[in-house]
Amino acid sequence: MPTEGHFRRKVDGVKMKRMLTGNAAASWGARVSDVDYVCAYPITPQSEIVETLSHWVAAGSLKARFVNFDSEHSMLAAAGAASLTGARVFTSSSSQGLVYGLENLYSIAGWRAPLVLVNVSRGMGMPMVLQVEHGDVLAARDTGFIQLHAETCQEVLDLVLMGYRVAEDSRVLLPVIVNMDGFILSFARESVDVPETRAVRSFLKHYSRPRPLLGLEGEPVVYAPTTTDGEVYAFYKRQLHESSLKSREVFLEAAEDFANIFGRRYGTTEEFMTNDADTVIVTTNSYSSNIRAAVRQLRGTGEKVGMLKLTMLRPFPRREVAAALRHAERVAVFEQNLAPGRGAIIHPEVVEALYHSTEKPKVVASFVGGIGGMPVGTGEVRAMLRKCKELESGGDPGRPTLLYSMASWAKMKKYLDVAGVHAEDTQENVTVGPKH
Repeated sequence: MPTEGHFRRKVDGVKMKRMLTGNAAASWGARVSDVDYVCAYPITPQSEIVETLSHWVAAGSLKARFVNFDSEHSMLAAAGAASLTGARVFTSSSSQGLVYGLENLYSIAGWRAPLVLVNVSRGMGMPMVLQVEHGDVLAARDTGFIQLHAETCQEVLDLVLMGYRVAEDSRVLLPVIVNMDGFILSFARESVDVPETRAVRSFLKHYSRPRPLLGLEGEPVVYAPTTTDGEVYAFYKRQLHESSLKSREVFLEAAEDFANIFGRRYGTTEEFMTNDADTVIVTTNSYSSNIRAAVRQLRGTGEKVGMLKLTMLRPFPRREVAAALRHAERVAVFEQNLAPGRGAIIHPEVVEALYHSTEKPKVVASFVGGIGGMPVGTGEVRAMLRKCKELESGGDPGRPTLLYSMASWAKMKKYLDVAGVHAEDTQENVTVGPKH
């Protein structure tokens, strides 16, 4: 039962409600975190973040150094170096930009530089699309960055604060990516509680540089030198891995403090109607809102369906995933990515989390939907339930089913007709059915 003091702290933690885009919420997250250094390079749909921060720095409402770089690669190198000097660093990117700087993501994590990077997910390569796909952020999943994924604009702001709290903890000292969906969230306006700086200070202390720039005799200290010994390299990589695993515990501690101060509670995962569900949809990011609404609607028709949202993707919350899914008969892993030659990326991680459980679902099926911004709703969830039941009788649940609504498939067939291709020749593993 919350005490009166507990309630007062929660009320005091909210300064103002604003209608903000996801991009603006990310900017406010950096502002109330009192960042010292902002590294920028604009790219759609992320540009609004750095434009907003640039305006605030120029106006004096954010006391920080703002530097616009000539590329994402140099931007990320500077961000990591600045973090090592003791500055609280914020940066952001998207799609091609994040991948252009991929080399430096490994370096930043290896330097143990605790900065926060907001990524606005967008499709990559050709054919070009500006709407959401998670291939960009998942390409960075093994760099050493901790990954937190936001469903709403409020979560974008909150996860920036929690990202600094986790990254700067002496048990972790690793950089954090906070991910949001391009266009669906980056330009969607929602009501967001922007906390006052005083409340944030009670959650996120002033960043104190954990490592000296000078040695005991005043000599310069070198970080991240080259090592030619495998023993040193292996030991260092192991330490990085252990720190990443430790971040899960630190995140949960931070989440408890966050809930006490601001009244919003986060976990590495979020369960919705999973207790008695025979089928659970695993999802991430903004499409979780659509799937939650569909689950609620289908419950009204007698379908025993639930949802498991992954907020933390690195480290992967194996324990929570296994616990949430162990009683389900069927699991549908719904994702916005497609790795050619493999399939969807998160599906095998869910399967691995369940592999050693004594209780496990009969089917763990892979679905790809919403990539390129295609709509997802009750029809797609109903189609996943139907496909999961079919797979109980045979088939390859690891081969991803690409979800199309009837309207989207009709649109695609017109393009195929123009190209002189018979749609029936391409329809294998394309699930069509939702009537919208």
